Amino acid sequence: MTKALLIIDVQNAILSGKATPERQPHIDAALDETVARLSALQGKARIAGVPVVLVQHDGSPEHRLAVGTPGWAIRNEIAPAESDVVVHKQSCDSFFDTDLAERLEERAVKHLIIGGCMSQFCVDTTVRRAVTLGYDVTLVADGHMTADSGSLLFPAIVAHHNETLDGFDAGRAKVRVRPAAEIAF
Repeated sequence: MTKALLIIDVQNAILSGKATPERQPHIDAALDETVARLSALQGKARIAGVPVVLVQHDGSPEHRLAVGTPGWAIRNEIAPAESDVVVHKQSCDSFFDTDLAERLEERAVKHLIIGGCMSQFCVDTTVRRAVTLGYDVTLVADGHMTADSGSLLFPAIVAHHNETLDGFDAGRAKVRVRPAAEIAF
């Protein structure tokens, strides 16, 4: 079964200004750790000849991910190589109004290993959509991140999505949640 690593919205400003001044340093540090794990997986995927797909959110001019701004750029740690695919999106669903499905089909991908930002929005939506489209999914348990939301701190949101999505299925396609250290290509 052909796999691909799909990294969603790991852009410079993805979590910028999403927390109080007291909480932002904690979120930034956790994001840095998440990005390091995704970068390591990206390196392993490239060595194994597994396709790497980076999804980049194209925000409107007033958005923190406004196209062409420094905040919009993909983080340097996971910058696309020439062999990587970059897909641009404007909604939480990485498949909606994009060529993602076609790019995966060209590479005969049937299993997606997914990480990125933000857990409760683009990661969750894309994982669920992928499964309903027939892809098996491995969600990287420690490879997705978000900011605090209301009374919920980011670790609770990440844990909730790991628990909720593990075992999610549609037909024969299923989600499995695994830490980065257990993922092989």
